[in-house]
Amino acid sequence: MNPNLRKAIPFVSGLIFGLGLILSGMTDPQRILAFLDVFGAWNPSMALVMGGAIAVTLPAYTWVRLRGHSVAGVAVTLPDRKTITPRLLVGSALFGVGWGLSGVCPGPSILIAANGLLAGVWAPVLFLLSVIAGMLLYAAWSRRAAPTTLPGSAQASGL
Repeated sequence: MNPNLRKAIPFVSGLIFGLGLILSGMTDPQRILAFLDVFGAWNPSMALVMGGAIAVTLPAYTWVRLRGHSVAGVAVTLPDRKTITPRLLVGSALFGVGWGLSGVCPGPSILIAANGLLAGVWAPVLFLLSVIAGMLLYAAWSRRAAPTTLPGSAQASGL
């Protein structure tokens, strides 16, 4: 495959993903909070967004899993771990609590922060900086912890 095309695929994929976030309303924290508020003013429209995401992802994931490489021909190593660990539970809980309190997922937060920066609103920028700080703290903490990688895991493949 042409090297320029190989570089363009992730870029175009990111543009499509970003456009999907905007069109689906995933960049609107109030809409997300309304979806999470099942005992109040619940807005179930985000369930349709999730259903659409699954409908697109499932065939693509299956294709990659069966072939072992992406459309661009890059080898893909999928994790083979299926155990639920305390680390997974704590990370999932932190992600969910952060999303539930703010109504912002880390992916859309980049777009929301950029819009906030342009409009002079600093709360979204502070949110994104906090996400980045958390990632850096985790990276520093995980370097100090004893390495426990399994063959075929995301850590072992360098992801």
